[in-house]
This record gives sequence, structure tokens and C-alpha cells, in this order.
Amino acid sequence: MDFVEKWIPSLINPFALLWSLLLATLISNPPVMACPSSCHCMEKSGMTVVQCKSRSLDKIPSDLPKDTTVLLLGSNHITHIPNQAFRELHYLQELDLSNNDIDRVEVGAFQGVFDSLLVLDLSNNRIQSVPKEAFSRLSARINLSNNPWFCECTLQEVLRELQLDPETVNEVICHTAAQEEYAGKPVIQVLDSGINFCNFHHKTTDIAMFVTMFGWFTMVIAYVIYYVRHNQEDARRHLEYLKSLPSSSQISKDFDTISTVL
Repeated sequence: MDFVEKWIPSLINPFALLWSLLLATLISNPPVMACPSSCHCMEKSGMTVVQCKSRSLDKIPSDLPKDTTVLLLGSNHITHIPNQAFRELHYLQELDLSNNDIDRVEVGAFQGVFDSLLVLDLSNNRIQSVPKEAFSRLSARINLSNNPWFCECTLQEVLRELQLDPETVNEVICHTAAQEEYAGKPVIQVLDSGINFCNFHHKTTDIAMFVTMFGWFTMVIAYVIYYVRHNQEDARRHLEYLKSLPSSSQISKDFDTISTVL
């Protein structure tokens, strides 16, 4: 009995230690998702690189490995970046979305990677405008070149918050603009010249408000004039009706005549 009591703990302890080590490993290194079938995943200099370039993708894959560090999605047919598209990729440092068909970026598109993302490439897409909140917390170096940008107040406010790639900053061109004379010119060049699209936006808004108020005022005046004329017409018809009625003196004379006859 003493022999059993002596050796059982010595047999259990190694198993308990092994189980503890396995559990600690799982907690500190949670299992990552398998590589998407449309992509190729590899380890490079200790980083997980997910290569999805030129795979005819029309949307961002949802089953990306959670330890993805570099995600290459260039030269596909992706049309928009939805909210929280990368929310699980907390280690993502580089994101390439160049040469796609992106024309819409949702407000929460980059939620989850604000702190980790260092490089973002959105060049050669179809983006005309973006909500300023989409990039508001990003500190990444961003390439926005070769998109059909509409230069107005919102874009000006977006660019004020961004760290643009210095090598491509002059390729961010106003395809169209709130003031037509700036179409075809680099956005930074226009802004550096002292142009403030937001002032123009406010002036345009003030003019629109004035025109709207003038329209409502005109409608009110027109209604008042119509109301007065309509009432005048009713009053005239009523007066003519009263005139057509027999007067009280005439009625009295007719009554006397009838009495005499009787």
C-alpha cells in the first residue's frame, strides 16, 4: 500500500505538467484559420503573408488567417470595402488593394486595424469620395493615386488627416471639382495655393438656402394674392346678388297695392 501511495503521484505529476504546458501554449498561441482556397499563404521573415493578387476576387475574403501581417489583394475586381472587413486581423501591417474596381469605402472599413496598419495602397481604383471617418484614426502611409477624385470640402478634410505616400502624392488628381477650373490638377497643388473648398461649399449652401427661402416667400405671396382676389370675386358676386333682391320700399309698395285691390 505504501508503494502505491508513493508512486501514483510521481506518475500523475508528469501528465499534469504536460497538460498544463499544452494548455498554456493554446492560450498564448491561439490556432489560426486556414489559408483561403483562393489565396496563397507563406511565412516570410517571421510574418504571415497572404497573397491573393490577380485571383479574380469580387470581394474581400472573410476567412483570412488571424495572424496575417501582409495582405495582398491587388489586381482583382473588388468593388467596395465593407464595414469591419479586417476586424479580426489585429496584426495586419500592410494592405494592398490597388488596381481593383473599388468605388465605395464604408465608414467602419478599417475598424480593428487602426493601430497596427502601417501601409495602405488604394491606388488605381474608382474612388471619387470617402467619408472622413473612414481614415480618421489611421496612422498608415496611404497611396490614393490614380482615382477619379471629386475635389470638394469632404476630400479636403480627409486629406488633412492623412499621411499620404510622398512618392505618389502628386498623382492624387482632381478628376472633377466643385470649382471646375481645378479639374485635372493635383489636389495638393490646389490646396497649397490657398484654395479652400469648404469656404466655397459654405457659400454654395448659403446661396441654395437663399434661393429656397425666396421660393417659399414667392409661394406665400402668390397664395395671399390669390386668396384676396378670390375673396374679392366672392364679395362682388354676393353684392350683385343683394342688389338683385327687391328693396324693402318696393316690397311695401307692392303690399299696399295688393291691399287696395283686395
